[in-house]
This record gives sequence, structure tokens and C-alpha cells, in this order.
Amino acid sequence: MRALLVLFAGCLCLPCNSGGGNSWSLQVSTDVMGEIGKAASLPCWFSHSHKAHDSGLTVIWRIKHPYNGTVVFKCVSDSSSDSCKTTINYMNKFRLIGNLRNNNISISIENLTWEDSNRYYCRVELSSDRHDKYETKFGTWLHLSAPPRIVNISVAFDKIHGFYAVCTAEGEPVPSLVWTDPLNNHEDPFLTSLLLRHQRTSELHHLRNDGKYTCVATNSHGRVEGSVYFFKFTAGGSSRVGYIVLCAALAAKLLLLFLMFGAVSYYSRADDTKSIADRSRNTQESTYENYNQRSP
Repeated sequence: MRALLVLFAGCLCLPCNSGGGNSWSLQVSTDVMGEIGKAASLPCWFSHSHKAHDSGLTVIWRIKHPYNGTVVFKCVSDSSSDSCKTTINYMNKFRLIGNLRNNNISISIENLTWEDSNRYYCRVELSSDRHDKYETKFGTWLHLSAPPRIVNISVAFDKIHGFYAVCTAEGEPVPSLVWTDPLNNHEDPFLTSLLLRHQRTSELHHLRNDGKYTCVATNSHGRVEGSVYFFKFTAGGSSRVGYIVLCAALAAKLLLLFLMFGAVSYYSRADDTKSIADRSRNTQESTYENYNQRSP
């Protein structure tokens, strides 16, 4: 509700004249606020010198420049009482929310992204006369806001800065970035810069303590944090103990594999000996029976 009040509070009535001399006007909002990921409404009402208008009309919305800017939405209606059939809808994000019977050609933009921040111009073309074409010259500027969001956080290394942490966050207004080290101390970043109008990056050089480094991003819409873990590997006593433990574990695994292989080999040989003995016994018995049969 508050967004609608802000929307209509900034409405501006812009009287103009058409090419045919007819008096007309377009009522739009000079500025509209929207939030990333949500929807925003761009109002536009028109009036003309005709006492009544029942013929068809065309609704056009364009960006960047009036009259020759890129068309992002267009719909055509055979009469003021019919629905407007959409013929152009960039990224399927636009929707006519105005009532043509009331000369309302307002639109809604869904799922706002940073690319939607632009100046929008509404235009209406009445089919009764080719000269009845009205378009706002000043347009409506769509401003976007967004709570902070951590885009990337990582640890890198170079010979100049040693090990350093990098944090990139976005939001509108552009968020401020603060680092916290593993001892829960606030660290001042060595480098902070703006990548885009709504994005900032911060670097924390020469990491000294092992543990978790946290990047906190804050603006007027909220606060968010992201963390990265950093551990140095040194040649100290603890590392040697860890190396010895690792070698012992590997040796134990090799010994276990050797014993398993020996057991498998032993049982395989035993099975082979037994099968040979069985074959030899069967042959002797068969020979003895034949002998008995020849010598009763």
C-alpha cells in the first residue's frame, strides 16, 4: 500500500498537442521505486479531445528515448471495450494493468533485475485518426533498491599481498563492507573499490591468524555476512607429528592389505591341493574296480 502511495504521489500531468492540433494530455509518474526480485507499476493515463472514443487503440511502452527508443511492450485492441492483445513483451516481464475504458494504459514489470532500471515512455495510438498518437516526452524513471547480498568471498595469494581475502557484495544503496578476523576483531580492509554502480569489493591483505574470516555487508535495507576459512601449513613440530601419524596410518593399511593377500593366497593353494588329491583318489578307485572285473 505504501508503495502505491509513493507511486501515485509523484504523478505529473503533462499537457501536449498532437500532430493534428487536438488537445491531449498524458499523466505519468516522474519517478517510481522498485525492489530487486519484486514487481513495480508504471502509471500512465491519457486524455484526448474526442467526446467519445470506441474504436481500437494501440499501447506502446519504450525505454531510453522517446519516439525512437527500444519498444519493450506493445498491445493492440480493436475497441476500447476489448482486451488488448500483446504483440511485444520483452522477456515476458510486462503486463497491462490499466483499464482501457478509463484511458488507463499503466503496466507492471515483474521480477525486477538491475537491467530494468531505466527511463520508460508510454504511448497511445488511436485508430480513428492516424494523427492521434500521443507519447510522453519526459518519461518515468524506474529506480531500484536491494538489500545487501554477498556475491563472492574467497582467499587468494600473490607475492605482494601474501594470502588475502576477497569479498564482493551488491545492493542499492551500495553496501559498506567490514571484516572480522578469527579473534573476532574488526579489521580494516586494505582495498575497497566499486565494481558496478550497485556492487563493491573489499580485500583484506596479509592474513595472519588461522580460522574464520567474516565479511559483513550493510545498507539501509539490511545486513548480511559471509565467511571463509584460512589455515596456514608450516614445518613446525605439530606438522611433523601429523606427518608421522599419517605415515603410520598408511603403513597399517599396507600391512593389512598384505595380510589379506597372504590369506587369500593360502586358501587358494589349499583348495588346489584338495582338488588334486580328490582327482587322484577317484582314478585309483576306478582302476581297482576294473581290475576286480577282469579277475573274478
